[in-house]
Amino acid sequence: MEKFNHYFLDTVKNRYADFKGRATRSDYWYFILFSVIISIVLTLIDTYAVNPLLGMTPEEAAQGGILSVIFTLAILLPQIGVGVRRLHDIGKSGWWYLIILIPILGVLVLLFFFVTDSQAGENEYGPNLKGV
Repeated sequence: MEKFNHYFLDTVKNRYADFKGRATRSDYWYFILFSVIISIVLTLIDTYAVNPLLGMTPEEAAQGGILSVIFTLAILLPQIGVGVRRLHDIGKSGWWYLIILIPILGVLVLLFFFVTDSQAGENEYGPNLKGV
């Protein structure tokens, strides 16, 4: 629960649309992990509780349940923010995040950047959060 509070809730509450500074690999990947877990839980709730109550057909429900859509929209800015801060941590500009618009290749490049170790020492985006 402590990791959830630190890596997810703290990011959402205190750094909602913060694109400045740095984020370590663990900051990024724990945020993504908790986002995926919450999305799965909300999808299950949508599928088995909310959608039937609303009388949605399976085809309508396949477009996304209301809880899943709300969560996805609410988490969009923090997710981009932590991604940009992760890019800053390896010494890249946040504009590199736009490479995701290139199908397949963009996702692979970003994945490589997100698993790369932090740039040692201070860079133009701030001090190394790992203390190295």
